[in-house]
Amino acid sequence: MFIIAIHHHVKEEGQVVKKAVYIAIGIRLDGTKEVIGMYIGGNESAKYWLGVLNDLKVRGVRDMLVCCVDGLSGFCDAISAVHPQTDIQRCIIHQIRSSSRFVVSKDMKVFVSDLKKVYRVNTQ
Repeated sequence: MFIIAIHHHVKEEGQVVKKAVYIAIGIRLDGTKEVIGMYIGGNESAKYWLGVLNDLKVRGVRDMLVCCVDGLSGFCDAISAVHPQTDIQRCIIHQIRSSSRFVVSKDMKVFVSDLKKVYRVNTQ
């Protein structure tokens, strides 16, 4: 399952405010993807995600084999509280963004090229 929040500016009561759209996308064993849920809330937080995960469980999500997340503090604890057997991994895009912020701009092209080789290596 991929769970992520996307932040948007929306107009609410005559003012522009920032809202988070919390999205859960499941991948079935046959490889098909399915949007499990979308929720609109304020700032992204592990506490809000805990509520989303509990709602998904009540709605029938029995287990998650692997969950791909960003680096939000407390996120892994929230997942483990609802689905303790889930393997949690950090999203590759978030890993790359986190790594690349330490690279000066003139070296970025070479860095990204080398990093792609790491993520595309055959593991067999």
